[in-house]
Amino acid sequence: MASVTEGGGERRSLEEVHGSVSVAQRNPLKRLFAFMGPAYLVSVGYMDPGNWATDLEGGARFGYALIWVLLMSNLMAVLLQTLSARLGVVTGHDLAQACRAEYSRRVNFMLWILAEVAIAATDLAEVLGTIIALKLLFGMPLLWGCAITAFDTFLLLWLQRFGMRKMEAIILVLVATIGACFLIQIFMARPDAGAMLGGLRPSLPSGALFVAIGILGATVMPHNLYLHSALVQSRQIGSSTASKADACRFNLIDSAIALNAAFFVNAAILILSAAVFFKNGLEVASIEEAHKLLPSFLGSWAPILFGIALLCAGQSSTLTGTLAGQIVMEGYLHLRIAPWLRRLTTRLIALTPAVLVIFFVGEGSTQQLLVLSQVILSLQLSFAVIPLIHFTSSRKNMGVFATPWWGKILAWLTAAIIVTLNGKLVFDQIGDWVELAAASGRTVGPLPLSWILGAALYSLTAAVIALLIWVTLKPWIRPSPAWSPAPTVELDWGDMVRHRPLETIGVALEHDQADAEILNRALSLARAGETDLVLLHVVDTPMSQVYGDDTADRETAGDLRYLAEVVRMLGDRGYTARSVLLHGPDRAALLVRQLKQEPVDLLVVGSHGHGLVRDLLFGQTVDKVRHGLGIPMLIARPDRGSASSDAVKPILSPESQLGTTPSN
Repeated sequence: MASVTEGGGERRSLEEVHGSVSVAQRNPLKRLFAFMGPAYLVSVGYMDPGNWATDLEGGARFGYALIWVLLMSNLMAVLLQTLSARLGVVTGHDLAQACRAEYSRRVNFMLWILAEVAIAATDLAEVLGTIIALKLLFGMPLLWGCAITAFDTFLLLWLQRFGMRKMEAIILVLVATIGACFLIQIFMARPDAGAMLGGLRPSLPSGALFVAIGILGATVMPHNLYLHSALVQSRQIGSSTASKADACRFNLIDSAIALNAAFFVNAAILILSAAVFFKNGLEVASIEEAHKLLPSFLGSWAPILFGIALLCAGQSSTLTGTLAGQIVMEGYLHLRIAPWLRRLTTRLIALTPAVLVIFFVGEGSTQQLLVLSQVILSLQLSFAVIPLIHFTSSRKNMGVFATPWWGKILAWLTAAIIVTLNGKLVFDQIGDWVELAAASGRTVGPLPLSWILGAALYSLTAAVIALLIWVTLKPWIRPSPAWSPAPTVELDWGDMVRHRPLETIGVALEHDQADAEILNRALSLARAGETDLVLLHVVDTPMSQVYGDDTADRETAGDLRYLAEVVRMLGDRGYTARSVLLHGPDRAALLVRQLKQEPVDLLVVGSHGHGLVRDLLFGQTVDKVRHGLGIPMLIARPDRGSASSDAVKPILSPESQLGTTPSN
């Protein structure tokens, strides 16, 4: 018997990129560079369009006085993101997986719902930022901008094909573009350096409390905590304490650099607003107002740079929001769906309220939608922060990497500030909505609309508070057993290496030159006289979709002759083979059904490789068959542009294909 480390029933976080980036560098600078990247993807959440309105308002109303609030928010963000990275590095769990291990199924389901709502709210802010930027740059109506943002799903899928490091590089370029745009605008605005330094001294002008709360509430984003704990696992980190300590140290440096870049962007927005609008006695509370007024003070280039930065902010946040959605769904539910479907669903959820409000209320409603997205994020943030602090403080899960006592004090103080300020933001906003409903004088039956709205919103908030109290207390009063991402599994090596002859091999043929490679793969594993070959082919012509197995069209006849010829040629070589012809539109479903009825020891299939258009139009047969069957599969990647292999070329000779028409 031997002991090996396996993942058990727990899927690895972001499995397609898990451990895909090597960090085996002797040079310290090169090693640091290999670790850098995850925090840059996270940093875009701290400069998304949801932060712009509060920064603009803070600068326009109070000048440089609230820069210290941004700095404090940034320090809190560095602390929480560092804890998130340590959780992923040390335990191998992302935050969603850790919640699943700690809390009950019912609590986890509610936490998942809240996380999904928060991600949709984040996506709403990204949508609004993009459509506002398109309007500002090109004069495009907001509804047309909504239509365009629905299709950036496909751009995202295209980018994901290049791997994690390429995605990180693209995000870095977008972040650098945002920073460069504001740096140029600050030089154009010529802010007061002394007043900027004075803004680092804590002070709170009259009426600034609500804006300060908004800045704090909009800074730390809940989806970033899920995201960071998963992204750090894309590096190849060893299991030793020294390797994990190195990874934690390098990720701290990565977080400090990336989040300070985000602080620079947020501070630049506030400073620009202070230097232009506050200086001239103008109060600006929306992105559109700021863009409209900039040319009067900084010239025609300023609004263009402003719009480009906003567009980059919206688009860079799109990628991270999608990855966070994947992490949340897989972590809480162990449920995986196609990335394009996941992205499209989230985007449609975000687009629906945007389209409805813009259509019925008008284009001036975008600021209210941004406020709504931030209120929703404020409600959910505590449900990410408090479990994170619990998990990283646990010595049974973190070992020597558990947060020290002084770190716990800072973390819980940060959580208390976040919970208090976000709670005040939520209650104040609900109060404003109830007052607006009361001022409208509308009724629903005999009851005023304000009563119904207030009862619904305050009841929902009370339920959320009750859940938060349980999430906070449960790890103390009823802690779960220690969880491990890599349970030890005992394997019998003798049984593992025992030869198991393949009695039956299924071969999914496509009736084209790709069959040469598919058959070669099958024959390399088959033994003449011992292995039965089952040749499978699906006819998916319009006639076969109507008449099924009763189809007798020209294509079906050609496929029958083709399969008979292949069976004959294999028989001449000493192999036992038979053919099965299937009819219908869904190739994967037909193969799965047939092989469940008549199982084989191994299935050999061809794959065209991943291609965005091909996968969307024709489906991903290999993935569907793989998930539908519990048998091993060998996937052959034919080169359709090259000649067939000599070993099987006689089977595909022109004489054997006379009168046939490939149908699949």
